[in-house]
Amino acid sequence: MSTSGDSQKEQVQAPLIEHLIELRSRLMRAVVVILVIFLGLYSFANDIYSFVAQPLMALLPPGSQMIATEVASPFLAPFKLTLVVAVFAAIPYVLHQAWAFVAPGLYDNEKAMAVPILASSIALFYTGAAFAYYVVFPLLFQFFTQTGPENVAVMTDINQYLNFVLKLFFAFGVAFEIPIATFLLIASGATTVESLSKKRPYIVLGCFVVGMLLTPPDIISQSLLAVPMYLLYEVGLLFGRLVRKRRAEKDAAEEQDKNA
Repeated sequence: MSTSGDSQKEQVQAPLIEHLIELRSRLMRAVVVILVIFLGLYSFANDIYSFVAQPLMALLPPGSQMIATEVASPFLAPFKLTLVVAVFAAIPYVLHQAWAFVAPGLYDNEKAMAVPILASSIALFYTGAAFAYYVVFPLLFQFFTQTGPENVAVMTDINQYLNFVLKLFFAFGVAFEIPIATFLLIASGATTVESLSKKRPYIVLGCFVVGMLLTPPDIISQSLLAVPMYLLYEVGLLFGRLVRKRRAEKDAAEEQDKNA
């Protein structure tokens, strides 16, 4: 009896061990790709930092420059930025590895929906980061540099600036995923378009609360995050209505086939 029980445990544990080995393998592949991209970009670390700092430097008086208040900052700040850029650049491959790991356990209809959702998520995240760089940063830094006293020179620490912009990149990248989240909630049946439509006042308030938490304490950056979040929420509702319409048409067609 004990021998039979041990064999059953081994049969249960075998697939689990195989899944863990596959998961480790895919994680290692993702880490290797990130390291390869990082090593390829590291020689351009200072150029990458200069590119990220350009929205602020363009608004400073001629001859102005950033400063480093810590001994290791001139090395660590570009190093950290290059590593983050490598992770951002590897996101499609990382998600591909995640998809390859979970895809065998999905149904065909789930696979058909998952692929465009993953692609859209990547595109929206990059769009949010680009929106932050090309739209938000110029307006935000113009406000910051022009509201200070005339006798105060703006000399930003490179490490503090990096932490500031990375926070905004992440905030806008995640905020631009709202259409995907809204679509999934509607498609999964967790909520309905009508229910979400009735909650618009709360959504608007929630967008500004999130903007207040994820951005610096000024109305400009908060609004620049909250307004796109709400608009993207409406985009998610639009796609939700399309999904509901297609489902209704499909159900009607199936009902006609049954009656025929």
